[in-house]
Amino acid sequence: MSKVPEVTVYFWIIKLLTTGMGETLSDYLAHLLDPVTAVGVAGVALLVTVVVQFWVRRYAAWIYWTAIVMVSVFGTMAADVAHVGLGVPYLTSTLVFLGVLAAVFAIWYASEKTLSIHSIYTRRREGFYWATVLATFALGTAAGDMTAGTMALGYLGSIGMFAAVMAVPALGRWKFGLGAIPAFWCAYVVTRPLGASIADWMAASARHSGLGLGTGPVSLYWLIAIVGFVSYVAVSRRDVA
Repeated sequence: MSKVPEVTVYFWIIKLLTTGMGETLSDYLAHLLDPVTAVGVAGVALLVTVVVQFWVRRYAAWIYWTAIVMVSVFGTMAADVAHVGLGVPYLTSTLVFLGVLAAVFAIWYASEKTLSIHSIYTRRREGFYWATVLATFALGTAAGDMTAGTMALGYLGSIGMFAAVMAVPALGRWKFGLGAIPAFWCAYVVTRPLGASIADWMAASARHSGLGLGTGPVSLYWLIAIVGFVSYVAVSRRDVA
């Protein structure tokens, strides 16, 4: 039985929402708690949710998306710790996480001869899938911070750039015969910096060209939206083949 949802419009909406919530919730927790404590709490929560996801025998919307939210939070913290705690430049961490993602893809393909999410029905493939998801979230966080800060595009500039980049695999799939698997993973990676940039823009102060809503309220707003959409797909089963 497949352990992941079907790729529908609801999948992309919820995925984008989880990326934004993970970004602002990570920042909120880092200020609310000691950073080390925040990383520890997020790590434990991630471990528990992923263990539950592995334990169930088929896709369950609430379990799957809860795990995605925790991957988003922890992936954000991993990228932030690399920059703030260790002083690693965003460009360097972006390249490192890109290399990690490429390595996971290479090992996954060498082992299973496919990168299709429609083939996630063994423990080993599920392990590769979640390693890939975690790498994409860390990569997307570093890339989003790099464009907004290092490249001085700001949040709105980053939103526009990542929205354009995300349109490329969609156009390639629609008009130029790009394969479904590379199109999916390219779009999947880009949703992370796109959603994070939108959430950061909403939370940031006017001095930083944001809406000034704060990380706590933005996290709550996006959580409400996530709960709404996940409730819908859990009841309607619109994301189940």
